[in-house]
Amino acid sequence: MATAGKIIRCKAAVAWEFDKPLVIEEVEVAPPQEKEVRIKIVATGVCQSDLYFLLKCMNKALFPSVFGHEAAGIVESIGPGVTEFQPGDKVIPLFMPQCRECRFCKSPKTNLCVNGSAGHIDGKNFESSRITCKGKKLLQFLGVSSFSEYTVVKELALAKIDPAAPLDKVCVIGCGICTGYGAAVNSAKVEPGSTCAVFGLGAVGLAAVMGCRAAGAKRIIAIDINPEKFEKAKIFGATDVVNPNDHSKPIHQVMIEMTNGGVDYSIECIGNVEIMRSALESCIPGWGVSVIAGWTNMQDISAQPIQLMKGRTWTGTVFGGFKGKDGVAQMVKAYLDKKVMVDEFITHNMTLDQINEAIALMKHGQCIRTVLSVSPQ
Repeated sequence: MATAGKIIRCKAAVAWEFDKPLVIEEVEVAPPQEKEVRIKIVATGVCQSDLYFLLKCMNKALFPSVFGHEAAGIVESIGPGVTEFQPGDKVIPLFMPQCRECRFCKSPKTNLCVNGSAGHIDGKNFESSRITCKGKKLLQFLGVSSFSEYTVVKELALAKIDPAAPLDKVCVIGCGICTGYGAAVNSAKVEPGSTCAVFGLGAVGLAAVMGCRAAGAKRIIAIDINPEKFEKAKIFGATDVVNPNDHSKPIHQVMIEMTNGGVDYSIECIGNVEIMRSALESCIPGWGVSVIAGWTNMQDISAQPIQLMKGRTWTGTVFGGFKGKDGVAQMVKAYLDKKVMVDEFITHNMTLDQINEAIALMKHGQCIRTVLSVSPQ
C-alpha cells in the first residue's frame, strides 16, 4: 500500500487521564518494526476491561493511552521478518499472544504465553508504543489500542481469519465471546447432562451460557440483578433465570436448594470477589468446579478451606483458555459454520466519534456489546 514505510496520521480516541472522557485526536502511527504488523482497525467492541482500567482501577501510570482490544481489521503493512501475514489479510489482534515457541505455548495445559501483555496494563511499555500524539507516546493498552484507525501489533499477537468473515461482527470474538465460551468448554470442561450456574449476564456471561449449552448441559441457571437480560440469556441457552434481589437468602443457598445440593459447574463473569465466593459455594461438594472469568485486581478472594477440602475445585481462566491464534481462527470458523452465535451479542452500532456514548451505555448496563465502526473497509 502507498502508506507502507511511512508515518500514518489518523484519528484515535485518547485517554489523557484516569476517569475522564476520551478525546478524539489526530495521532501518528509509526511504521511496523521487526516482527510487527500495522493494521487498519475496521471495527472494535467496547469491553468491560476497557472500562475497568479507564474508570475503576486508579492506576494512573497507564495514562495517556489508547484503549480498545476487542477488534478486527486489515493488514496495512508488515515489518521486517514477518512471515505469517501479508497486506490485505483480515485479522483479529490478540491481547493473549501465541508465539508457538515458549514452554507455555508448547504445552496443552495452558493458553498463556511468556510474551503476554502484562506490561501493557502496568504502564511499563510506553517506549515500545508506535502511537504518539502531540509529541507524547501513548500506551498501547494490552498491546492493541483498537480505539484508533490504525495500530501496530506484534506478529505473535495477531490472528489471521477467514477472508469471508464480516469484520463488524467477528471483532467481538477477540475478547468477550472467547472468554465466556471457553470458560465453559475449555476451563470448566462442562460435561453433557450437567447443571451449570452463570453469574453475570454481560457478553462474557452470555457466552458462558452459550458454551454450557454447546457442551450439553441439561440445566443452565443464568443469574443477574438486571432482569432485562433474562430474555437474551434464554436465547443463548439458559433454562432458568434468577435475580438475587428476588430472594431473601444468599444466592448460594438459593442455588443449593434449586439443584438438590449444588451445581456441577459455576462460572463467575463479573469480576466481583464476593460473587466469586458465592459461585464457589453454589457448587456441589465432591466434584463441583467453579471458574473465575471476571477480571479484577483490586481485592483478594477468600473462602473457608472446607469448601475446597470437600472436593470442590476453584480455578480461573484468561481468554477462556483459548490459545490466541488457534482459538480465534477456530471461533471465527465456528461462527461462519453457524455453530456459535455472534450477531446476537451486538446490541448497538456506533462510530468512533461516539466512543463516550458507547462507554456510558456499558457503564450503566444498557448494552451487551456496542461495536464501533472505526475505518471503512
